[in-house]
Amino acid sequence: MTIRLSNTLTGIKEAFKPAEPNRVLMYVCGPTVYNYIHIGNARPIVIFDLLYRLLQQHYQEVTYVRNITDVDDKIINAASSQNIAVDELTQRYIEAFHQDISQLNTLAPSAEPRATKYIPEMLKMIEKLLDKGYAYQAEGHVLFAITKAKNYGCLSHQSINDIIEGARVEVATYKKNPSDFVLWKPSQAQQIGWQSPWGRGRPGWHLECSVMIEALLGDTIDIHGGGMDLIFPHHENEIAQSECAHDKKFVRYWLHNGYITVKGDKMAKSVGNFVTLREVLKKFHGECVRLALMGVHYKKPLDWTPEILEQARNNLDKWYRLLHSAQLDKAAIDNKVADALADDLNTPQAIAELHRLANETSLATASERNAKASTLKASANFIGLLNEQPRSWFQKQSFDKTVDTQMSEQQVEDLIVKRNQARANKDYATADEIRHRLKEAGIILEDSKSGTQWLRQ
Repeated sequence: MTIRLSNTLTGIKEAFKPAEPNRVLMYVCGPTVYNYIHIGNARPIVIFDLLYRLLQQHYQEVTYVRNITDVDDKIINAASSQNIAVDELTQRYIEAFHQDISQLNTLAPSAEPRATKYIPEMLKMIEKLLDKGYAYQAEGHVLFAITKAKNYGCLSHQSINDIIEGARVEVATYKKNPSDFVLWKPSQAQQIGWQSPWGRGRPGWHLECSVMIEALLGDTIDIHGGGMDLIFPHHENEIAQSECAHDKKFVRYWLHNGYITVKGDKMAKSVGNFVTLREVLKKFHGECVRLALMGVHYKKPLDWTPEILEQARNNLDKWYRLLHSAQLDKAAIDNKVADALADDLNTPQAIAELHRLANETSLATASERNAKASTLKASANFIGLLNEQPRSWFQKQSFDKTVDTQMSEQQVEDLIVKRNQARANKDYATADEIRHRLKEAGIILEDSKSGTQWLRQ
């Protein structure tokens, strides 16, 4: 099976072939830890987790690096406003980040480097760029001169003249060109900083990813991912500084996911129209969030509404009910699900195939039902869904549903005994009344030859 991916660099969907036959090197931009992540930040976490899972099925070795930005002006400002140290703030939100995304069934990356651990390597890259004439010093800053880079604009598909003419950046007298970007900047006495040949300061944001990629993956990698808002200038600047430093191609395949929107506008903390992942997880199980984030192809915008979460929960409820009444064995991933994912992570098609498998399971004969349900589970597990035990799933779905949760397990069991007695006596009216009473209390019954099982909706 050939994996095909949309490459932002070329603008087309291409067959993916790593530089080494059985080894894939992938890097994805992670969070800047100054607050809880919002749903827009969660989308690339889920999308590139899915790609990581797919690549692991096809290649013997997949190294996935996702960084953490733990030094940045936003971080410094947030720490200052709370009157705490930067490392105290970043540690708090790193822990929160891990807690939140763990509920999305994401796999841990191979490495999760923090920018502050790579300052010596950053200084070396800056010195190399200065020595080669791609960077210059000015008023305690070191800046990259974009006109020195041969292919600047290749990722965002802009000419360098258009970039310069359309530059909307803060006027800085120390810049030779308004679009030149910072490699090193001065730190004030009360701010976090490190000693360097150019004075005490801290690195520019763009530099950290290039340096950590070099340190952990090498000069050239197969895949670099992130949100489409990073294409320019962040990823464009990464290409410029890395390729000028090493005289080698930096990334072979660039992948970017679309925005999360709210009523058509991009979700962003700066706009104030965001909802944190932590807030959503108080009302919805992480699998609901994961499924909702995969409901639209990753390259397209996804408008975030309560309705898509409710729909995701309803779909998962249906699938879990099918698993509850089946005896599950190990099974292979359905071929059509696998084909959809290999076609540029076509999650809407993969989800449609899961619905097909669910329908086939529901309509299957008794002799086929277990095998069908097992394939449904294996295929859903592959994309990080249906990982709960069915009983546990329904017990966790009481987040914001209005059900009678006061009925104890013993009360439920006693009513089931009375219902079974009524059925044995052919008193179907009483049996139906008990089922209805249990349903009103949020209890779902599943009858089979082995007896009656129940779970909370």
